[in-house]
Amino acid sequence: MHKKAIECIAVLTSGGDAPGMNAAIRAVTRAALANNVKVFGCNYGFQGMIENDFLKLSYQDIGGIIGLGGTILKTARCEKFTTVEGREQAYKNLKQRNIDGVVVIGGDGTFKGAAQFSSEFDIPFIGIPGTIDNDISGTDYTIGFDTALNTVVQAVDKIKDTARSHGRIFFVEAMGREAGLLALGSGLACGAEVILIPEVLEQEKELDKFIQKGLVDKKSSGIIMVAEGYKTGGALKIAERVKAQHPDIEARVTILGHIQRGGNPTAQDRIAATRMGVAAINSLLAGKKNLMIGLKNKAIVEVPFGLAEKAYRPINREFVDIQEVITRT
Repeated sequence: MHKKAIECIAVLTSGGDAPGMNAAIRAVTRAALANNVKVFGCNYGFQGMIENDFLKLSYQDIGGIIGLGGTILKTARCEKFTTVEGREQAYKNLKQRNIDGVVVIGGDGTFKGAAQFSSEFDIPFIGIPGTIDNDISGTDYTIGFDTALNTVVQAVDKIKDTARSHGRIFFVEAMGREAGLLALGSGLACGAEVILIPEVLEQEKELDKFIQKGLVDKKSSGIIMVAEGYKTGGALKIAERVKAQHPDIEARVTILGHIQRGGNPTAQDRIAATRMGVAAINSLLAGKKNLMIGLKNKAIVEVPFGLAEKAYRPINREFVDIQEVITRT
């Protein structure tokens, strides 16, 4: 049993949407209501907090949303929240509704805003990591990554059909400006011939080897997975370079774009979101603040906001080594 110091909370989603955010909203709401804590949803993230755009949530309001993609609370990036005036207005709106705790679901930008706010005012914030890039330090897993990974795999499996049919090489771009986890995982799962990610520098040599071997063996179909943040450019630039050097090669580009953000969350994302949502309420009720709920070795952990930042995460070299072995001929 918890000693209840919180009587009313707000929950919001901020930054880029990620599948599983609704499952987290549901878990936060149900866990709060189970402890006789009132819940307000804040529409459009910090922007809604400044604009006083709140709605009271009940069990009925969050019924049936666990399997929905996106976020029922909407999301936005809010420049005004970076100003003192914006945060002061948000604080006034929270106090007006007697809100004494906030759960924020988002990425490192969301947590930085929450940490700044909590350092200035007397309302505790707890964060839940939601981003398809899985690039937040302090946690092994962020909500939305598994769904996005499966979305990419399903798309590439379809692209492979037409690549084989036409004897073409497809350069497929996955999201990941600074982190190549989506491209690496999906490329391994789909049997891509080459995977180009920001964290590994030598893979472009593997691309050249694949192209040269294809010219000799007349093998002209295959998948090249590219993270959008690859050092020499995304899929389009790399494909243009290859076509300029080898005009006879049939090369095409597919940029998957925002389909990676949508879709019904996988079981893994729903379970992780539910665990984190309940843990967030437990932390608030225990009097804690300014921390993110994460998963380490499959266990719930509490990470101070200062350590929950977008970070360079070393790629598992085992995955890279496996890729090199299974594509070696």
